[in-house]
Amino acid sequence: MSKNLPEPQQQSEEIDLGQLFKLIGNAFDRFFKFIGKLLNKFFLAFVWLVFFIKKHVLKLVIAAILGVVIGILLEKSSKPAYKSTMVVKQNYDTGEILYNTIEYYNELISGGDSLSLGRALKISPNEAGTILKIDVKSNLNENQKLQHFNEYIKSIDSSLSKTLKYENFLKNSNDFEHQYQKITLKARTNINFDEILTQIIDNIITNPFFKRHQLKDSLEVVGREKAIMESLTKAESLQEIYEEVLKRPADNSTSGTTSINFNGRENQNITKEFELYNKDLELRRELVDLEREKNDIAEIIEIISSKKDIGTRDNLKKVFGIKFSRSIDYSLFLLGVVFSLLLLKEFIVYLERFKNKI
Repeated sequence: MSKNLPEPQQQSEEIDLGQLFKLIGNAFDRFFKFIGKLLNKFFLAFVWLVFFIKKHVLKLVIAAILGVVIGILLEKSSKPAYKSTMVVKQNYDTGEILYNTIEYYNELISGGDSLSLGRALKISPNEAGTILKIDVKSNLNENQKLQHFNEYIKSIDSSLSKTLKYENFLKNSNDFEHQYQKITLKARTNINFDEILTQIIDNIITNPFFKRHQLKDSLEVVGREKAIMESLTKAESLQEIYEEVLKRPADNSTSGTTSINFNGRENQNITKEFELYNKDLELRRELVDLEREKNDIAEIIEIISSKKDIGTRDNLKKVFGIKFSRSIDYSLFLLGVVFSLLLLKEFIVYLERFKNKI
């Protein structure tokens, strides 16, 4: 009897496994049925939308054509807008003040305060009244942002770099922190854009804080340059001394006298001369880098490129990141309005079916 005791337990385990596989199969069956019903609903909605557009296609076409006509008429009757851009390089941390200053100018524009805007930009109130908007944004593409991210990853601790993601880096970084910025000025008339854009930059670089910062950096660079020049002079003097030392064994060998040389003395002199030569090269490289740094701090903000004094006509509008002409923009807008109204009408008719059942 003892030999037959394990058999019921084995049968119980087989029954449990069978029930488990059956539950898993039922779960998958319900999941695929749900996906099938969902796809069926989407297909029915797509078919309904196709027949809905087919039913009202004439109305939608008329709305699109009417939008194009309205856009063309408004474009011809309204005053044109002009714009000009300027790309600048920030050698100091001026980004936040630059953005705040331009935001202040836009507040004056929206408030219609052409007197204050004219005083700030040193132009007449009439010219200030024609300004529509001033935009500023970082002049970086996605590849350049990735390069900044890689440089930042290399500069931080390796344990932190593993947890930092590119999306979080972009989320926590500000546009004004980037060195290169693009400023765009829009106006109703073709005013002197270059003069106004240059004045915006002048209002930033004349800030006393940045002037003091620039002066301290300039004095520091001058002091470092002086120290390097003194080191170069000493290095050259030491090189001349070691050259004389290296010549002495050769002069002594030509004479008839007997001399005693310590082992390795000549090799040691050559090594010292080589070290001085490398130090001289290192100081000269540092002097070249210092000259580059001096050129950078000479300007608080550098103007990299700017368009001509006369702006270009701006007749495009950006919708979801895509630029359209005004006629296309009005056509899409009117088409969307008509489509929404027809859709609302169909929905009301659908609700009317349940009116008598309530």
